[in-house]
Amino acid sequence: MDQPTTPEPRESQPFAVGDAVQLKGRQQYLKTADPMPMLRPPDLVDPEELGEVLALKARNLLAVRFRRGTFLIEADQLQPPEPQNAD
Repeated sequence: MDQPTTPEPRESQPFAVGDAVQLKGRQQYLKTADPMPMLRPPDLVDPEELGEVLALKARNLLAVRFRRGTFLIEADQLQPPEPQNAD
C-alpha cells in the first residue's frame, strides 16, 4: 500500500506569533489589520519602535501591533530588534 505523500513545506516564516520585531526602514504606507483594511501614513510607526507579531497571514504578511495601531507588514520588511546598549 502506498504511503500518502505530504506536500513540500513552503518557506517557513522567519517570525512567530509573540515575537518582537522592528521595521527595517521607513515604509511608503501602512495597511491596517482591520477587517476592512485602510492605508495609513508611514509616520505612525518609527523604524526604531518595537512591535509584536499578533498573527501570521497569507502571502508572507504578518499582523504586527505597534504603539499606534496594528498593521499588515511583509516579513521581509521586518527584523528582530536591535540589542540596546546599556551604558
